Amino acid sequence: MGLPRRCERRWRCPLKAQPQQQARLIEVQQLDTRLDQLAHARRSLPALTRLAALEQQQATLDRDLALARTALSDVQREVDKAEADVALVRARAARDQARLDSGTGTPKDLQALQNELVSLARRQGDLEEIELEVMERAEALESDVAALEKQRAALEADLTTVRAERDAAFAEFDAEATEVSGRRNVVAPEVGEDLLALYAKIRTGAGGIGAAELKQRRCGGCRLELNQVDLSRIKAAPVDEVIRCEECRRILVRSPESGL
Repeated sequence: MGLPRRCERRWRCPLKAQPQQQARLIEVQQLDTRLDQLAHARRSLPALTRLAALEQQQATLDRDLALARTALSDVQREVDKAEADVALVRARAARDQARLDSGTGTPKDLQALQNELVSLARRQGDLEEIELEVMERAEALESDVAALEKQRAALEADLTTVRAERDAAFAEFDAEATEVSGRRNVVAPEVGEDLLALYAKIRTGAGGIGAAELKQRRCGGCRLELNQVDLSRIKAAPVDEVIRCEECRRILVRSPESGL
């Protein structure tokens, strides 16, 4: 037995759904749209942009701070070596001076001690200049590290503030999304599996809008006004026939405001 003429044209019979089911579908669409809006708002929260910028600053600052601390550590070792060198020369000079003051030894030995003290004094002067230069570099690096640590602390405070702002906004979005999802779970079963499955398939490839109302001769999905031929076809269709927009192929749900 052949298919009815309408079914032969479309190769399958049109989907049927009671007007109440189609009206429920619009409610599902509205709830899905709100869920999409909440997801978008969550992804595009301004705090996320600020947080990303602050975290980038933090990474840069941490790198600079690590380099400054390493440089300070290296210079501090130079300071320690310089201090040790000076201390060594001073100790040697003190021993020589003590021997010279005691007057023990031959005149030649005492003369040698005097010569060595002169040499040690010059050596001590040179080492003290090196020590002073290294200590000045160490002080400059200590100042740099302190400044970077202060910036790091301020940045961490900003991060804490922005993270708290983000978390508070996320909590609001998630709470509303939970409430909207709960309402959707109540309404969706009243649509019917077949109509809901068609809606979901269309919605995936139509920018999140799978069903729209026909209002004042205009499709609520693509916003285009239907021509008279399409309007006549829709007006003649049974109330339980699921109508599709000829332009965007979304499900069109008729209402008292359809203009038919």
